[in-house]
Amino acid sequence: MCTNMRALELKTEGFTVKSTMKNSVVVGPPAAGAFRERPAKPTAFRKFYERGDFPIALEHDTKGNRIAWKVEIEKLDYHHYLPLFFDGLCETVHPYEFFARQGVHDMLEHGGTKILPVIPQLIIPIKNALNTRNRQVICTTLKVLQHLVVSGEMVGEALVPYYRQILPILNIFKNMNINSGDGIDYSQQKRENIGDLIQETLEVFERYGGPWIVVGGTGPWNIA
Repeated sequence: MCTNMRALELKTEGFTVKSTMKNSVVVGPPAAGAFRERPAKPTAFRKFYERGDFPIALEHDTKGNRIAWKVEIEKLDYHHYLPLFFDGLCETVHPYEFFARQGVHDMLEHGGTKILPVIPQLIIPIKNALNTRNRQVICTTLKVLQHLVVSGEMVGEALVPYYRQILPILNIFKNMNINSGDGIDYSQQKRENIGDLIQETLEVFERYGGPWIVVGGTGPWNIA
């Protein structure tokens, strides 16, 4: 009898004429897919790397791998190279991921006053990296954002007009903390807990973003 009843059930969406019929079963809405990873498009960084256009090489030392720059970093054309390295933040495959991530940090470390004028060119690569919804890519990008904000004077303030492009993805993932019960959450030790990293990043934004960052005293993550 139960089997026959199930066979007669009519699955339908809610708020329709069919949903009022006898034996109708209203199915829930499809998953929104907010956390679903988006495949990254081929990056310009990979194209330039494979052509040998970057003045870099892989070097091994006692501390592991690092980039050996063939020119002084301070003399690089930041308008050309920094956006390309930021574009590579979408990469998850070695060696592209390593060179892009380490290259960004090296250039931010030595860029000084060259970084501020390039900020507008970095927004799309940052947004693209966050929009992949890839946890590894998001964590890498959050660490880069924290480094970017403190890399030079006025950089934090220069990012403020672009919060509307950066913050929506952070708002989706900001409550994603791993609850490992009595176990050890090793992601926290490696600073790969997305929720914690987002909170850290927002605090850095608020500290260096100047007086415009707080809207109604609620913090930057509530900007519509």
